[in-house]
Amino acid sequence: MSDNFQFADELGPTKILHVYEPSVNLKAVLVVDNVAAGPALGGVRMAPDVTTEECFRLARAMTMKNAAAGLPHGGGKVVLYGDPKMPKPDKERLIRALACSLRDVQEYIFAPDMGTDEGCMAWVKDEIGRVVGLPAEIGGIPLDEIGATGWGLRHALEAALHFCDFKLKHARLVIQGFGAVGLHAARFLTKKKAVLVGAADSQGAVYHPEGLEVEELIKLKKAGQSVADYSRGEKHERDAVIDFECDIWIPAARPDVVNEDNMHRLKTRLVVQGANIPFTYGAEKYLHEKGILCIPDFIANAGGVICAAAEYRGASQTAAFEAIEEKVSHNTRLVLEEAEAKKILPRDAAVNLAVQRVKKAMAYKRWSIF
Repeated sequence: MSDNFQFADELGPTKILHVYEPSVNLKAVLVVDNVAAGPALGGVRMAPDVTTEECFRLARAMTMKNAAAGLPHGGGKVVLYGDPKMPKPDKERLIRALACSLRDVQEYIFAPDMGTDEGCMAWVKDEIGRVVGLPAEIGGIPLDEIGATGWGLRHALEAALHFCDFKLKHARLVIQGFGAVGLHAARFLTKKKAVLVGAADSQGAVYHPEGLEVEELIKLKKAGQSVADYSRGEKHERDAVIDFECDIWIPAARPDVVNEDNMHRLKTRLVVQGANIPFTYGAEKYLHEKGILCIPDFIANAGGVICAAAEYRGASQTAAFEAIEEKVSHNTRLVLEEAEAKKILPRDAAVNLAVQRVKKAMAYKRWSIF
């Protein structure tokens, strides 16, 4: 039996494909997890150290996210081995080769994720046409440019504050991963008078108790520099961001950044998960017992996929943002009310919500066992 079956359970995955084309140094994995509600929607993640296990976990997170958001899509994911900062011609060659290799997998729709962007999706469209997250010039709603995921994080956070004992105004904010998701979350939240006191990216971290200027950090990132190059504040190595004391901590980078080895270092009151699977379950359980509220990834960061689904159906950016606000706010409240009523982790309440919706969709399928 293939090792791929180690991931199988009652929900999926329906398909795991390993893609290898040595002539262009293409190595990738596609996991189509569950398509009961519709074709799988999930991004292409590019990094040198991705794995099949990570791909499955991310695909399952997309199944949960799409179901919780009430979208007519299942969950899927692609991980592409490579340095996302490689020369553009090399990256284009890889992305185009990947699209061609998956041309016939009709149950998967390409989307951008960490290490890929709207330009990459334009190459996919040129090859096979089955894609979302396109540049505006060719009919897309550019998710990263407008900050769809960050917009959703803002509304998840505002809904969560009804279950906290502090307000957003003057709340101290730390963001781990100041990329497309993190910088927009910072932009939206500081406009609501939160104070960004700490930020980190892959090259370093910076902390200033009186606040960091978000626009200056954004200019640094656009210039190819690190947040650690900020003109003021304390400079730290990137992983020290977990030690920055704050009221709100937003992980917006890689999986498992908070785990059993470092969970005791986190000094915050509220976590809103901007990245996919950024905490281990054990870490969430520990923080819950310490009275720290954690809003799960597939509830809080659904803005991007809600926007992508809207684009796929020809909706406007305004309609997409309205849908994000409505769905993310509503689902955050639902999850936290159930968690409070049943004395369970928000993660468990969120999974209950999503699995119930997936199983209901599966019950309508011809080959359903339910």
